[in-house]
Amino acid sequence: MNVFPNAAATPEPEFSPQVSSSDLREQLSTLHRQVASVFLGKPEVIRLAIVALLADGHLLLEDVPGVGKTLLAKAIARSLGCVFHRIQFTPDLLPADLIGTSVFHQDQGRFEFQPGPIFTQILLADEINRATPRTQSALLEAMSERQVTADGITRKLGPPFLVLATQNPYEFEGTYPLPESQLDRFMLRVRIGYPDRESERAILTQHRQGEPVEALSAVLGPAQVQTLQTATRSVRVEPSVAEYLLEIIAETRRDSRILLPASTRAALAYYRASQAFALCAGRDYVTPDDVKLLAEPVLAHRLMTQGWEHGGRNDAAPIVHEIVARVPVVPTAVPVSR
Repeated sequence: MNVFPNAAATPEPEFSPQVSSSDLREQLSTLHRQVASVFLGKPEVIRLAIVALLADGHLLLEDVPGVGKTLLAKAIARSLGCVFHRIQFTPDLLPADLIGTSVFHQDQGRFEFQPGPIFTQILLADEINRATPRTQSALLEAMSERQVTADGITRKLGPPFLVLATQNPYEFEGTYPLPESQLDRFMLRVRIGYPDRESERAILTQHRQGEPVEALSAVLGPAQVQTLQTATRSVRVEPSVAEYLLEIIAETRRDSRILLPASTRAALAYYRASQAFALCAGRDYVTPDDVKLLAEPVLAHRLMTQGWEHGGRNDAAPIVHEIVARVPVVPTAVPVSR
């Protein structure tokens, strides 16, 4: 059964699967420029969002309302020629509203599964922490295994399959904390922050004629996204750099302030994100600086600190920065690019 009802309308990219490194760089540059044309003043945020895409991970955008979380997610989705669904998470949203349900056809005497919006390639889960934990948990299998099981039948998602989720900080009224198992499935958590004065002035001017994101068209197709993801996995990670990454992971397990340290899934996400970060920088090898820069967005949202024992959710970002500062970097020779 075709669970992508409008997949036939998705344009097929005109390119050969065997692309050169210069072609890869041009594709990434084109994607970055297009998103930056509507999401102003935050190039590093855009870069991290592209890292999640290249590493075949999921992205959690967390910040106060009104700073452009949904705009960024929509700009990325519209720039990719993939099947795209948006779900507005609310307290009354049910798991069946995401996954779908079986409808009985009396004339045929049988049930037929009607797929929900989760059957897509790019899923925008807007304000994900406004839904109840039961509904949030409906995403676990999809995010981890790229599949959904309903009525005893397992149906594949994608490829590609990317969840772009937005959420408001926990202390805001009407929000439900995401379970630890779901936080661990987000490769990166990115905080947007307020734009500078110049960028905010440009935003005011840009929005005079309406919403600029609505005018965006696809610059990459599904096959191109998969090619970029394949190229990401071939980025080299020297043994010394891998050991440096693992030592940071190990330090989260030794720090007494952390009750729930980084998991093996976190280590793998850290590794893949570092490869994607290097590719975005135009390199085919990972450096220790890549590992340093990704420590907070990859690890901080996964760590349970002592504040959780007292009903709070103290952010682990300062602890992650301390760990990175005290873990020595092992000198490594810079690989020669191919």
